[in-house]
Parts: sequence; C-alpha cells; structure tokens
Amino acid sequence: MTNPLKQIHLAAHFPGVNNTTVWSDPAAGSHIEFSSFAHFARTAERAKFDFLFLAEGLRLREQGGKIYDLDVVGRPDTFTVLAALAAVTDRLGLTGTINSTFNEPYEVARQFASLDHLSGGRAAWNVVTSWDAFTGENFRRGGFLPQDERYSRAKEFLATAHELFDSWRGDEILADQATGTFLSDAKAGAFVHQGQQFDIHGRFNAPRSPQGRPVIFQAGDSEEGREFAASSADAIFSRYATLKEGQAFYTDVKGRLAKYGRRPDQLLILPAATVVLGDTDEEAADLAREVRRQQVSGATAIKHLEFVWNRDLSAYDPEGPLPDIDPVVSEDHISRGRAQVRMYRDPIAIAREWRELAAANNWSIRELVINTGNRQTFVGSPATVARTINDFVQADASDGFILVPHITPGGLDGFADKVVPLLQEQGVFRADYEGATLRDHLGLAHPDAATTAERAAS
Repeated sequence: MTNPLKQIHLAAHFPGVNNTTVWSDPAAGSHIEFSSFAHFARTAERAKFDFLFLAEGLRLREQGGKIYDLDVVGRPDTFTVLAALAAVTDRLGLTGTINSTFNEPYEVARQFASLDHLSGGRAAWNVVTSWDAFTGENFRRGGFLPQDERYSRAKEFLATAHELFDSWRGDEILADQATGTFLSDAKAGAFVHQGQQFDIHGRFNAPRSPQGRPVIFQAGDSEEGREFAASSADAIFSRYATLKEGQAFYTDVKGRLAKYGRRPDQLLILPAATVVLGDTDEEAADLAREVRRQQVSGATAIKHLEFVWNRDLSAYDPEGPLPDIDPVVSEDHISRGRAQVRMYRDPIAIAREWRELAAANNWSIRELVINTGNRQTFVGSPATVARTINDFVQADASDGFILVPHITPGGLDGFADKVVPLLQEQGVFRADYEGATLRDHLGLAHPDAATTAERAAS
C-alpha cells in the first residue's frame, strides 16, 4: 500500500529591506503604500496560500556610516499593516516578525491576541532575537545579549506570552447579552510570572482569541535555534534550498521533536524560495539570468564584497578582478545591521575561496557576486516548477515553501495563475480553504489552555 501524497503548504513573503527587487522593471511598485500590501495579500488569498509573511527590520542598515541606499528603505509597523490586511482578506493567515529582545511579553501578547480577534483567528508570530548592539541603540535596553542569553530570554518571553494567552479560559467568562456587562470568575485574566527575565503580575485584558494563541514561527538555524523550534514552534523557516541540504535539515529538526513529546507533523519546515517562470524552461533560464544581473548592479557587487573585506572598496572596478588585499578582521565592521555579516565567520577563508572561484571561471567582481549569491530557487515552465516543488515536498526536503518574488506587488500573479492550478490538478494543494483559521490551513490543532500552559512550564 502506497503512502498518500503529502499536501503542500505555500505562503507569500512580502519583500522587506533587501536588494533583490528588480527596480528597473516597470512593474516594480512601492514597498510602503498600502495598495501594494493589499494587492499582494489578495493574490495570495486568491491562490489559497496559507499565509502572508512580513519580516521586520528595527533599524535602517548602514555601510560606512551612511544609510545603505541599495536596499529598500523603510517598512511600516508590522502590526499596523497586518491589522489593515485583516480587513481586506477573509482566510489568508497573517504572520509578522516581532523581536523578543527589546519588547515586553504583555505588550506583544496583547497585540497578537488583538490581531487574532480582528482577523477571526489568522494571526502568527515569527519569534526572533536581536543580535547586534547597533539595533539596540534604538531602544531603552540598549546593547545586545550574547547568543545563549538571547535564546534564554526568547524562551522565557514565549512562555510568559503563553501564560498571558491562557489567563482567560472560555468556561470562565459569562456575558450578560442583555446588559452587555460581564460576569467573570475572579481568576479570569489574572497572571503571575516570576523568572530570570521577567517578574510581572496583573490581569491580561485581551480575552482568549479564536486560535487560543497565534501560530508560532521560528527562523534560527543555529543549534539553539533548532532546539527552540523543536520545543516551542509550530513552523520553522529554513534557508536550505537544495534537495540534499533540505532533507538533512528536515531530518535533523523533525528528529528533535520526540524528546519534547511532539510528533513530526506538529512542526512544519518551510524554506524561502524564489521563482522565475517562462513559457519554456529555456525562456525561464534566460529570464532568470537577466533577473540576477539586474539584482546585482556594479554598485551592489562592490557593497556586497565590502561585507566580507570590511574595508572601503569603492575604488575597485566591479567588472574587474577581486582585490588582492586581505579582509580586515575586526569587531568594528563597515556594515551595520546586516544579517550577511554573520554569515561570513571566517572572512580570510571566504576571500581565498572566492579568489579561487573567480580565477577558475574568469569571473569579475560582479560576476562572482551574481554566481555566489542567492540565485533563483525554481526556474522553468509552470509544469517544471510545479513538478519540482512537489518533488521536494514528497522527498521530505520541506513541507512547502514561502515564495519571495523579485517584483512587488505583482510578483505572485503568474504563480497564482499558472502553477497553483497544476498543483491542484495533482491533488497536492487545496482547491479551496477548508477551515477559517491559520491553524486549520496548516493542519495544526487548536491548543486548549492546559496544553499551552504545560508546554510553557516545560
């Protein structure tokens, strides 16, 4: 007897502060006007996607002391955008990144409970930590926490938020419909939390929301991040886009769940993915090469190289050879607020590897960045892309994908019109929503107060 086909989960990532948008395309629109968010969300809902995802940057990135103007500059507040989108969508999940390093549990729990009520049970929280003092300068706390302390705070932050979500139980609240007054158990909303990070007590003023608590996402790839996801998250973002790497990550993270009393289907693994479509595979490949060249201008290539070299390289020709000088290894980095800096732990080794690649392929600086950066994940005709996505999911390299288009707001339109129908025909993607909440879309149980309290305590 053959196993039934896994159902694919699809989501849409509204591009944030990045240099992947192809601004030279006439279809490129605003990343800050609400009409862009609304078009993007409506397309995702028309395609029956699980959710829309908003990342968040808490400070504008800088390079050499100046705002990094090759990125999109600015992003409205996450909760404000998601609340507005709740009014123009009916079923689409609404996922936002909210930081656990500089915020407080009461405030965040109240905002997510409110969003879950306003949207009818479609809220999700991507729990992240902040890694740099540069971002911390915007906040009263200031500074930053070492990695082990960041995750310690995040775990207690999430546990405390669970206690707040669970402080109102449905059977404790009785409403007098005639007068509009509430008769409640004296314990309703009451909470007391004493821990290393938080010492708070009071009464939570947001009644239990449709999902009980928002769906919890996590994005860390470190050992601490994987354990945090296995213990506490409903879904984890993955940065592995190849089949082999995806399967290794999938096996590792899913294998950690049992010690927390969880089943493999209680944590979804969702890599980010880009898509370039063409009428034929050859046409799509040509378009993908052109998109990548437009994403990496000469100025972008030099700035990217500066992430590794940690020195001003503006005098170098992006169409010329790599610098023959070594990177500057220092805690004082030319780039501030950029995640890429963390990726290059050994800049001397990276520089050596890149020089070898450039020499072997006769690449210029720009060509190196084009070929070593984030290239498109799925390239081909609609049939090829649909088949490849399904192959990844059925081979346990992921449970689905979060699509990141290179054009906003219309970058999802082609996928919605041409790829989704093929996945539906194969029986691996829904023809319509079967439930009202995001938990329904993701196949996750609605936790009762006792379940979440027990997990928080553990």
